[in-house]
Amino acid sequence: MESGTQAFQQRSLSVKLWPPSHGTRLMLVERMTKNLTTPSIFSRKYGLLSNEEAEEDAKKIEELAFAAADQHYKKEPDGDGSSAVQVYAKESSRLMLEAIKRGPTVKDEEIADKTSIHETVFDISGGRRAFIDAEEAEEILKPLREPGNSYTKICFSNRSFGLDAANVAAPLLSSVKQQLTEVDLSDFIAGRPESEALEVMNLFSSVLEGCQLRYLNLSNNALGEKGVRAFGALLKSQNNLEELYLINDGISEEAAQAVSELIPSTKKLKVLQFHNNMTGDEGAIAISDIVKRSPALEDFRCSSTRVGTDGGVALAEALKTCTRLKKLDLRDNMFGVGAGVALSKALSLFAGLTEVYLSYLNLEDDGAEALANALKESAPSLEVLDMAGNDITAKGAASVAACIASKQFLSKLNLAENELKDEGAILIGKSLGEGHDQLNEVDMSTNAIRRAGARLLAQVVVKIPGFKLLNINGNFISDEGIDEIKELFKSSPDMLGSLEDNDPEGEDYEDEDEDEDEENAEGGNELEFKLKDLKIEQG
Repeated sequence: MESGTQAFQQRSLSVKLWPPSHGTRLMLVERMTKNLTTPSIFSRKYGLLSNEEAEEDAKKIEELAFAAADQHYKKEPDGDGSSAVQVYAKESSRLMLEAIKRGPTVKDEEIADKTSIHETVFDISGGRRAFIDAEEAEEILKPLREPGNSYTKICFSNRSFGLDAANVAAPLLSSVKQQLTEVDLSDFIAGRPESEALEVMNLFSSVLEGCQLRYLNLSNNALGEKGVRAFGALLKSQNNLEELYLINDGISEEAAQAVSELIPSTKKLKVLQFHNNMTGDEGAIAISDIVKRSPALEDFRCSSTRVGTDGGVALAEALKTCTRLKKLDLRDNMFGVGAGVALSKALSLFAGLTEVYLSYLNLEDDGAEALANALKESAPSLEVLDMAGNDITAKGAASVAACIASKQFLSKLNLAENELKDEGAILIGKSLGEGHDQLNEVDMSTNAIRRAGARLLAQVVVKIPGFKLLNINGNFISDEGIDEIKELFKSSPDMLGSLEDNDPEGEDYEDEDEDEDEENAEGGNELEFKLKDLKIEQG
């Protein structure tokens, strides 16, 4: 008993918090990117970074913070790394504050270029993402005052309008509304109090009421039902819309019902996008009413909207009227097998389908088989097939492989995070043989694939002219298998994705080292806990 206790103590003492795992470092970059793009008292003063610039800064910050912390750790190699973690977090916070105070990088000519790309397009989205006041609005909207201008598209995205700036914009919009065909008001009230935001939306809506638009983008405004109804006057006057975007708008059941109720006609609608909302089943049923009335629909996106089986079935039924569909994106919902089977009946009607995104829908084998069988008999020009994260095993892989074999124009295949193992991987690999000259990307990561399956996949894709990337990371490929695969790609190493998360031991040693895994998990969790509430420190 005593020796067991000593062993436990020795093992406990061996747990180290440094260095962090690759996943933890990526997590920190994601959190810093979110911090740098979230409106705050700092962004009001210095401006808000774009997502692209924030991500680039976050990566640089993490690298510098890691280097500083690692140097610190090397001076205390016998410690558990906790002080290095503190340096890592503190240095990250300090550098984030510097990035915020530096503000977004804006080229001198950027705004001018954006506002004069073409005489028919007026776009102010190219500057810094920040509040716009009345004085700046007067200056930046000057071109709209010019008599005889021919602007048909306006884009106010990326600038946050308060009531004072909106009152400046209103008469200018009124003066050009009869010539407008495209309006982009995405992300134009960020950081405003709800009452002010609703007033601004009501004002813009009433001013633009009656203009005959083909394109309307109201994304990234946290609309909810109140916001949708604030745009009621504008929406009710639209009979010729061809594109409607309501992405990341808090579209709940009630908000979806409001959209369905307010738009009088969607007969000409070709693009309808509802990504990243909290729609749920009841909301999906309301959206399906819009879809039913949109026979010209070519691009439908209802991804990450919390839709379950009932909502998925309703959408599937509605999509049967959209026989011109070319792109379908339903990723990241909770459809289940039932909705997958229902959707397969609609897919068989889409002869012109070129892109289909069905990942993370809980399809399992039965749902995946039904969809693959339907696609096999339709969509001869399919270019993108995404069925990642659906618990597909080798059983379901047979139908998926038969579908893939018939798609000679396929350019991208994503079957990551399933349970294909070697048997399924070999079936898929063989289906990608002759006749797939357009293929340039295959993702089979995290599928418990071992040496045989990985080798066959590599042997097939490496021969395809113009092929760009094979991702087989996160599998169980032996060291010998890795060597074989790298040898196959020695003339074009960029075609092989990272293998950093490959586990050559596979599942065989999990039970054997269960206690050690738990220890490491505890260490990793503690490190993530220390970093999860990372804030921008005011020095």
